[in-house]
Amino acid sequence: MSASPPDTRVDAPPASRSHAAPGAAAPGRRRVPAPVRWAAGLVVPLLLLALWQATTALGVFTPVQLPPPADVLAAGVDLLRRGQLGTHVWISTQRVLLGFLLGAVVGLAAGALVGLSRLSALLFAPTIGAFRAVPSLAWVPLLLLWVGIGENSKVLLIAIGSFFPVYTTVALALRHVDPHLVEAGRAFGYGGVRLLLTVQLPAILPAVVSGLRLALAQAWLFLVAAELLASSMGLGFLLIDSQNNGRTDRLLLAIVLLAILGKVTDAVLGLAQRAAERKWA
Repeated sequence: MSASPPDTRVDAPPASRSHAAPGAAAPGRRRVPAPVRWAAGLVVPLLLLALWQATTALGVFTPVQLPPPADVLAAGVDLLRRGQLGTHVWISTQRVLLGFLLGAVVGLAAGALVGLSRLSALLFAPTIGAFRAVPSLAWVPLLLLWVGIGENSKVLLIAIGSFFPVYTTVALALRHVDPHLVEAGRAFGYGGVRLLLTVQLPAILPAVVSGLRLALAQAWLFLVAAELLASSMGLGFLLIDSQNNGRTDRLLLAIVLLAILGKVTDAVLGLAQRAAERKWA
């Protein structure tokens, strides 16, 4: 009986085993088809809608406290016929996207500066960390005083909210980039901004995308505070105006639309994440 030949296979290093191809199922798991994922994601919203309808039908709350879903839908149709609903949605979406882009760009630059330079971390990290704890409404009077009541103040407030998640995730992730990877990049002649864009940012891509998604959610949260600044249109204005006028149906409509728009924009960012992973990860 001849001896079996030695096993000459070389296992991949743990780091390369942990990064599967984007969209690939994990070992031992079958990938869930997209229609099944969509159907599963609709289960809880439909249950909440049924619970909402049952609660109003049983008289647990008065129609003023909690109008039935049909009344909220009717309020949306009424605003749509008046030509106001589309304007509210468009103006709020425009403000959020502009503020998000501005905050994300500045947050990425500041996070890279603090994450790559020890001196910058010592100088700026404590101050930025302190400003991160300031509530959104605390910025409103200052922005009114410094910038005025136009669109710039609203976009700037949303940008402030978007800045901190991107800054925090990028700064922390860059401090933990594999130094051997950085040295390999320098050996190929990369340095400075080129090293950051070619080696370091792709290495922390999951953290960057996580920060961007958190920043986008924060942008929608800051929208309501931004539209306190003498707004006459927008979903935040619709929310506050409906509260002042006792229109709970429109108030709930604004909340539902904010939730839907937040989810849609997050899904679009998720598609961008998968495209970036296919290119760089």
